[in-house]
Order: sequence, then structure tokens, then C-alpha cells
Amino acid sequence: MTTARADGEIIDLLATAPHVLEFKPRDEARARVWDLVAHEKSSTLTDEEKSELDHYAQFEHLMRLVKARARKHLQQAA
Repeated sequence: MTTARADGEIIDLLATAPHVLEFKPRDEARARVWDLVAHEKSSTLTDEEKSELDHYAQFEHLMRLVKARARKHLQQAA
């Protein structure tokens, strides 16, 4: 199984979860991301913070894919 295929299966699974389109990160998580982005812009981001920001970016990308797939499933069902 290729990585892309495995990713697609995981995205499909998550896309069928109830209320996935309503998901939003908690206020605390969003505030942390903005804090990390501010540090990045001011060139004061530590290696640990860079890793944390990268993790948030990967998660955001995954959730965008999941929500797009969920919308596609809803359109096909209609």
C-alpha cells in the first residue's frame, strides 16, 4: 500500500465522522498558533516552537482534506 493510498483511506474514514464539518480547534489552540506565527515573523521562533508550528500546519492540512472529502460525499449523496 502506498502512502498516498493509506492517507486517502484515513481521510475517507475521518470524512464520514459525524459533525466533522463543524470541527474547529479550541480557542487556546488557535491562540497558540497565532503566538507561534508572531514568533516566526519576528525571527524568535525556537527549534521546538518551529516543530510545534509545523505540527499544527500538518494537522490543518489534514483537516482541510477531510472536510473537502466530507463535502464531496454530501454532494454525491444529494
